[in-house]
Amino acid sequence: MVMAESGVGRLLEDALRVFRENYPMYEPKVGVAAPGRVNLIGEHTDYNQGFVLPVALPMVTVVVGCQSADGIISLLTTAKEADEPKQLEFPVPTESKPLSPGIPCWANYVKGVIHHYRAGPLPGFKAVMASNVPLGGGLSSSASLEVAMYTFLQQICPDDGDLMEKALACQKAEHTFASMPCGIMDQFISVMGQKDHALLIDCRSLEVTPVPLNDPNLVVLITNSNVRHTLTGSEYPTRRMQCMEAAKVLGKESLRDVSMADLKAAEAHLDKEIYCRARHVISEIKRTTDAAGALKSRDYQEFGKLMVQSHNSLRGDYEVSCPELDELVAAAVDGQGVYGSRMTGGGFGGCTVTLLDSAAVEKTIQRIKDKYSGTATFYITKPSSGAHVLKL
Repeated sequence: MVMAESGVGRLLEDALRVFRENYPMYEPKVGVAAPGRVNLIGEHTDYNQGFVLPVALPMVTVVVGCQSADGIISLLTTAKEADEPKQLEFPVPTESKPLSPGIPCWANYVKGVIHHYRAGPLPGFKAVMASNVPLGGGLSSSASLEVAMYTFLQQICPDDGDLMEKALACQKAEHTFASMPCGIMDQFISVMGQKDHALLIDCRSLEVTPVPLNDPNLVVLITNSNVRHTLTGSEYPTRRMQCMEAAKVLGKESLRDVSMADLKAAEAHLDKEIYCRARHVISEIKRTTDAAGALKSRDYQEFGKLMVQSHNSLRGDYEVSCPELDELVAAAVDGQGVYGSRMTGGGFGGCTVTLLDSAAVEKTIQRIKDKYSGTATFYITKPSSGAHVLKL
């Protein structure tokens, strides 16, 4: 099935209906949305202070709700994939009684945002969350949820409006409450995404450079493998620690400061696996800045070549691909009108991203369907806006 990404209309309607069914004594006053993202290139570089090139998606998480005078926070998710219970209540946290992670797992992302929110004291509130960002698809459903909740809190208890600090607070929520040591990319693009642009994000300086992506003849195709391998929970922190070890041996703060010549000179002092991890990151940082330049000059052939190189490096040196993702990439690039394709997200399943001519979309999708051993889901997408308030 091919989905041209829908907006928030139906999602907002569903969230409002669920709110009124579950909280009949209250009327929703606030609605917000925050997008998922697809990363065009620059994978596993953000926590190495490198560069990334994501776009915000039209797929979003919506939060609707209102304040309440009872001192209770009540949360409800409509996500079928979320663990039970789907509804949770707890008193507004205080300094002496702060929130802590627990069950259900989905609520930890929300509780983390509440804990790290940059203004207060918060009132009680009732909120319903609905999302069409696929869970576990590598499109950052978690950051979408975090940023949506932060944006909701801004409407009922305004902070200073600093976008960078907002993204950093959401990242901190994921680190401390969901125990995922993610880089800054996902939260940044969900906060700051721009319509018709990719964002080149320098994950050290946090400088953001918009890169136009509005050619009507160009399509970004996301293909969801619909598989998710269970080793991701431990593999992500392991990769991060390996990168830190490589930087330490090389006497640098991060791999951002290491050249390929530096790495080759130190090869004898590095474990082979750690050497390969570092080689991916160092080469991927350069590929990402090169790709941003290619996109800016509309050199799509060069951009596509860099995408394929990125995938090969993620598969061989970083070892975060899987047979399903490799199949999807191979099938995508095996035809006319396709510039490049690669896995996107943390790996071990989830999605690929493909850049191609609009005239080649139907044939490409059919070819992937014919060659892929599983059942894929396809999304034709375009760069969209970051988090925003909805009119109810």
